[in-house]
Amino acid sequence: MEAESRSLAVLNCGELLTLAGPARPRVRDELKELSIIKDGAMLVRDGVIERVGTTEEVRSELGPGNKILDGAGRVVLPGFVDAHTHPVFAGTRVDEFELRTTGTTYEQIAERGGGIRSTVRKTRAASEQELFDGAQRYSSWFLRTGTTTIEAKSGYGLSVEDELKVLRVIRRLGEVHSPAYVPTFLGAHEIPDEYRGKASEYVNLVINEMLPAVAKLGLAEYCDVFCEPKVFDVATSRRILQAARALGLKLRLHADQLSRSGAAELAAEMNAVTADHLERIDNSGIEVLAAARVQPVLLPASVYTLGTGGFAPARKMIDAGLAVVLATDFNPGSSPTPSLPFVLSIACTHMRMTPAETLTATTVNAAYSLGRGNCIGSLEPGKRADFVIHDCRDYREISYFSGIESAEAVFVGGEVVFRRSQTSA
Repeated sequence: MEAESRSLAVLNCGELLTLAGPARPRVRDELKELSIIKDGAMLVRDGVIERVGTTEEVRSELGPGNKILDGAGRVVLPGFVDAHTHPVFAGTRVDEFELRTTGTTYEQIAERGGGIRSTVRKTRAASEQELFDGAQRYSSWFLRTGTTTIEAKSGYGLSVEDELKVLRVIRRLGEVHSPAYVPTFLGAHEIPDEYRGKASEYVNLVINEMLPAVAKLGLAEYCDVFCEPKVFDVATSRRILQAARALGLKLRLHADQLSRSGAAELAAEMNAVTADHLERIDNSGIEVLAAARVQPVLLPASVYTLGTGGFAPARKMIDAGLAVVLATDFNPGSSPTPSLPFVLSIACTHMRMTPAETLTATTVNAAYSLGRGNCIGSLEPGKRADFVIHDCRDYREISYFSGIESAEAVFVGGEVVFRRSQTSA
């Protein structure tokens, strides 16, 4: 006997932001086009969007047995897609946070053995279960802010065994927990303590042992490298990326974050999917990325947290035709926030992006940057029903009321995965 289909009708949405449009990342003025349906509605069947329209249109097509969800005049939009996070780690770096308030810089802390290497030591000492338990806590933070898909990097193991441990945790999170996880190998995140002064040996370890093991076990979809002269310079980063591509991994790159190093050009040369950070990029770097159609993933919360100023030039990128993405860079050191609404607020106030542009950058554009634009990122027939009901009547309130968690209910595949206990009037 054929199983009965599960159907859900979401009615009376004050603003239904469908983000419907061309089947590709959005550029220039397209970033402002949210395809809003006033008094909108959706019909979801078996976790997939079947119909989108006005409440009157969708209601007229309903048959018996449809479960009804009342949007109550609220804003409904696709679940956020966070395209750059580091969510599996042990411990915190609150001591370093306090040090920075006294004027000590992030670079000075790293030179003293802190920073990434501090988290590496704690993560190595933690069991796989301890890391999983901690990451589950962070998963709940992402959900309560409206994020339904996360790109998750390794990079706090920096040994074969510990990088595989972190990636196994990411895989396990994706198997048993919402939000959905997209795994990225970032063994080239820093030079670990035992390889200080022997960087070339560590690079060989990444290329000859880590990458083959990751690929053999199918633990990552992407490979990323922190490309900076004092860590992995352009030539070294190229070697790692070439090895990763030969093993079938797609490429991402931490680029031009602390210095104008030529990393943007490398991302273009290697046909990387994204170049991330880009706080130090210049006009020529923007032109190269645009020509190669590399998506920039901008991370303003890390600039905010470090207090360094110098946000990535989002307006120049948009004007150049780049399909801009915004992400949290969630990590224990430079950006300990899982909140994309907070990122939207920073992008509006410090990067002069409009509220509409920031939403496109964290939904459909972010989905395409993860190779998932055909199934998530917008609310269109045939796509997975990942959506969020926000407790507001105007979508601009999400970035306007900074520090507020507006997500009232979060759905992945048409099933509720988070609901705020206190319902506002």
